[in-house]
Amino acid sequence: MSDALQTRPLAPWLQAQLEHLLQQRGHAWLLTGPSGLGQFELALALARAWLCEQPTPQGACGHCGSCHAVDVHTHADLCMLMPETLSLALGWPLDEKTQDDLDSKKRKPSKEIKVDAAREAVSFTQFTRSRGNTKVVLVFPAERMNHITANTLLKTLEEPPGEVRFILATEAAHQLLPTIRSRCQTHTLTWPEASQALDWLARETALAEGDQTSKKQAKAPQAADLQTLLTASGGRPADALAWAQATPAADAASQWQALPQAVARGDISALADWAPAQIVDALQKLCHDMLAVRVGAAPRFFRPQDLLVRDKVARSGEAPSLYPLVSWSRELSALARTVEHPYNPGLMLESLVSRAQMALRA
Repeated sequence: MSDALQTRPLAPWLQAQLEHLLQQRGHAWLLTGPSGLGQFELALALARAWLCEQPTPQGACGHCGSCHAVDVHTHADLCMLMPETLSLALGWPLDEKTQDDLDSKKRKPSKEIKVDAAREAVSFTQFTRSRGNTKVVLVFPAERMNHITANTLLKTLEEPPGEVRFILATEAAHQLLPTIRSRCQTHTLTWPEASQALDWLARETALAEGDQTSKKQAKAPQAADLQTLLTASGGRPADALAWAQATPAADAASQWQALPQAVARGDISALADWAPAQIVDALQKLCHDMLAVRVGAAPRFFRPQDLLVRDKVARSGEAPSLYPLVSWSRELSALARTVEHPYNPGLMLESLVSRAQMALRA
């Protein structure tokens, strides 16, 4: 995420929530909701406003030294507690020892929030403030804390020294310790209206393409393509935006619409460039929609005409059994919990598509 992206205005549904949160009191907030709604962006905007030297009811001023320090990831009173992989991806600095270990290839960056980082965050809260009246600890994604890491923060989260504030942002609040949740005020992110999300998606996609000079001649995304990506993302605009930025929207939309029939044919090329977690997520969505159609409900992620529905009444007059799809759904749910483990990607893809083909043909 570049600095230019970070300083852009918040999405309208996030801006309204930011203004609401700034009117509330409390030293620890838990921002929760499914992925793609902007938990991290809202958490960072809230931290930026708390640290701002000239805050307004709408948030940080965006011009003071404190705002600049947050934008360039050097604010001495802001502690970002994240997995090392995410810190590297978003450009937030790691401590010197950790960076040296990673640079020297002694180990790979962690996908969890390590207990050592939590201990450093606790120490951070005890230091004297460098700029203003507040210090902020931002934890994201909070569900990446294991029990030891979470318990390390527990006492400080309950009784922070001085003017210290915590923001925990999560996409899976149910995975947090009850003791962590009980010490925070909870804010559940609201879903944007479909038209609002689509307008924002079109604007952000255009801005992202404008930032990349190599894409100046690229064809502007069509509203229908963006609608397909928003639908495929379950109405989660940030997920749809990430997809549109990674792949031209028209190509991504046509690929998504063709996915059910490609999987039914056993065509692994349709998913060959996707990460394992993305593959499992796509197959779960396909399974969900097939089950929905089988019981007479509307699909959520695909258009009805994209689905291979073979619900012809058998000679006996009975509809096909739901068992193959239900069994497939359970297998995908179990796999989703371990999909980040180092499987052989090629073999895993062949196995997943073969299993999907069996379920769809049953």
